[in-house]
This record gives sequence, structure tokens and C-alpha cells, in this order.
Amino acid sequence: MAAIVLMGLIAGLGTCLGALLVALPGRPRPGVFSFLLGLAAGIMAAVIVIDLVPSSLRYGSLPAALAGFLSGAGLMAILDLAFIFFSPSSARPGSFLKMGFLIAAGIALHDFPEGLAIAAGYAAAKDLGPLLAFAIGLHNIPEGMACAAPLKYGGLSTGLILAINAAISLVTPLGVLLGLAAVKVSGGLIGLLLAFAAGAMTYIILRELAPQSRRNSKFMACLGMAAGAAAIMALGLIF
Repeated sequence: MAAIVLMGLIAGLGTCLGALLVALPGRPRPGVFSFLLGLAAGIMAAVIVIDLVPSSLRYGSLPAALAGFLSGAGLMAILDLAFIFFSPSSARPGSFLKMGFLIAAGIALHDFPEGLAIAAGYAAAKDLGPLLAFAIGLHNIPEGMACAAPLKYGGLSTGLILAINAAISLVTPLGVLLGLAAVKVSGGLIGLLLAFAAGAMTYIILRELAPQSRRNSKFMACLGMAAGAAAIMALGLIF
């Protein structure tokens, strides 16, 4: 169990890495950022298609998988609407601080089901857990960047920005712990949790990662997506 929780912590620390990339040297070049977002999208899409959806059907029924998928996508949609409703439109430093804290809260909320997904992945198949942790960890890098940028612009110190993202990183291993407990109580939850993660990740890809990655450089975004999908297929062969 300790190794699985550690894997969840490492995945969560991707948020801190993303915050470091912004808080220390500043934002990366637009092309590099497009590639990074595309890479995360490609990795997550490959994990969904190759592992999450087939495994959710293998360990659960089609209705349960569909319910889990829609629930995961629905939760992300609710969080997205909450951000749209509460996001400030002013460019004042205080408003950017508020935006940064809202983003941090949203990241923490959906890092929890990601931890559940890692636990379910380990319970479902030996190789699925590490693949999920790898994909989630990489996805957390641009999330950390998105959180750190408005906080930095709002005048928050580098130390506090990193501390906030470090606290967010702990949500993923917490989700792993509770996910392992849930799986022990009922093995039927494995398929539901895997489908839930697939739905949440699908929403993130379609709503956030794919559109944002193409905003600066479509070529670099597509290159990143292809590289991400290829990386997951190569890891699947290795494992």
C-alpha cells in the first residue's frame, strides 16, 4: 500500500513542478507550452482509450461504466461552470490572487478523483496504476502552471505559491488511500471508479487541454499529442 500511496504523491507533485516552471523563471515560450499541453492531452487520451474504458467494462457492467463516465464528466463540468461564475473579470492584482486561489481549489477538487483512479488502476491491473500515475503527474504540470501564473501576477511570493501547490499535491495520495479502502469494501467499485476517471479526463481534454494547446501553436500541440500517445503505447509494451 505504501508504494501505491507514494506513486500517488509523486503524481500529485507534478503540480509543484508546474508551479516551479512559472514561479522561478517565468512562463515558458508559447510553442513549448503548446507542446506540453498537447503532450498531456495525448497521454490522457491514450490512457482512456487503451486502458481506462476497457478495464472499466472488464471489471464492471456497461451501465455502471456509463454512469461512472457521465458522473466524472459531470463533476468536471460543474467545477468549470463554478469557475466561469466566480472568475473575476478585473485585471487588478487582487483579482488575480482570487483567480489563482479559485484555480487551486478546483485543481484540489479534481485531484481527489484522480487519486481514486490510481487506486482503482492498481486494483484492476498491475500495469494500469503506474500508467495512470504517470499520465496524471504529467497532466498536473500545466495545472500547476495555470495556478501559479495568476498568483505570481497578483504579487504572491514564490514561497507561498509553492506552498499552496505543495498542499494541493497531497490531495492525490489522499484520494489513493480512500480509493484503496473503497476497493476493499466492494470490488465492484473498481469499474465505476475507472469509468469516473475516464469521464473526468475526457472532459479535461476536450474542454481545456486540447483547445488551449492549439491556441499558440497548432503544430506543436499536434506534435505533443502524438508524442504523448506514442509514449503510453511504448510504456504499455514495456510493462
